[in-house]
Amino acid sequence: MIFIGVTNLVVAVVLNLRRNMADDFTTFDDVKVVSSVAPAVAELPDIKLFGRWSCDDVLVSDMSLEDYIAVKEKYAKYLPHSSGRYAAKRFRKAQCPIVERLTNSLMMHGRNNGKKLMAVRIVRHAFEIIHLLTGENPLQVLVTAIINSGPREDSTRIGRAGTVRRQAVDVSPLRRVNQAIWLLCTGAREAAFRNIKTIAECLADELINAAKGSSNSYAIKKKDELERVAKSNQEANNNLQVRGMTSRRLSRRTSDSE
Repeated sequence: MIFIGVTNLVVAVVLNLRRNMADDFTTFDDVKVVSSVAPAVAELPDIKLFGRWSCDDVLVSDMSLEDYIAVKEKYAKYLPHSSGRYAAKRFRKAQCPIVERLTNSLMMHGRNNGKKLMAVRIVRHAFEIIHLLTGENPLQVLVTAIINSGPREDSTRIGRAGTVRRQAVDVSPLRRVNQAIWLLCTGAREAAFRNIKTIAECLADELINAAKGSSNSYAIKKKDELERVAKSNQEANNNLQVRGMTSRRLSRRTSDSE
């Protein structure tokens, strides 16, 4: 009985203490205080390329290329070296950050294969030069250069071995991005060959000229040439179609007259 009495006394003391603690937490000078604490919201860090340039302000002005130029939100990176397996599946390279795609394209040809750190260093130096010369975000300059350098129309071979003709075709958005990156890197590489300028300086000049739409850019010149050839092929095919239609009409008239 004594043990039961002591137990009841302890329980009563504990309950009293809990009640007093609850009163202390919920009231302070007759003012109610909210006892539940709001959950802390973790702020996402501002991811800057090379620790300097933000990706959030970059604008993709071409609506058709928005899904194929990965630069903002989840594609923002500190370094263009994510070690992703973007070539394992078709169209997966569209998810590769656009700066990393430029870096990978610099690793052509054989003697440059696998030198990723060297390519990253070249891109970083080129971006610093662009920032010094233009005062703009180099990411925005790169995106604008890619939009301006991608050909919208190209030619393809139609027919078999005997009779082959060139047909003008529209270019898909992914192909436009691929070809623009290839043209920009090829222009920078050719400009740096047997030149006192470094590859980073040549790449910076190529990107700036392409972003302006200047004909000094290798990529812009090649794009204009491809579109001009496609237009001439389209006109030639239209003339062939008109001739075919007129010849068929003439043959029908002669057959009717007979």
